[in-house]
Amino acid sequence: MSDKDQRVLEKIRQHIDAILRYCQGCNSLEDFQSDTMLVEATVFNLMQIGELAKEELSDSAKASIKTIPWHQLYGMRNRIVHGYSGINLRIVWDTVKEDIPRLRDELDP
Repeated sequence: MSDKDQRVLEKIRQHIDAILRYCQGCNSLEDFQSDTMLVEATVFNLMQIGELAKEELSDSAKASIKTIPWHQLYGMRNRIVHGYSGINLRIVWDTVKEDIPRLRDELDP
């Protein structure tokens, strides 16, 4: 894997770590929704993860990590950026609680 791909993966890990850190004490969708700054910070980091995965990471790097659903990362980014019918905070919350920790595990160096 190229040095550039390694740097991109590190940036993705940093965004994941930020989400996990921000949401650490948040235990429910209701708690999450009630903190607009938390929602905005989380959504921003999800958008950045999708953007990096789509535009910056090479196809060969993505092919080498087959366990990550790259297309779903882009899809989340597209829903956030383009605001298709608004952002469903249930989906964002479920992503934070279920998918982000697994994604972090898959990207451990």
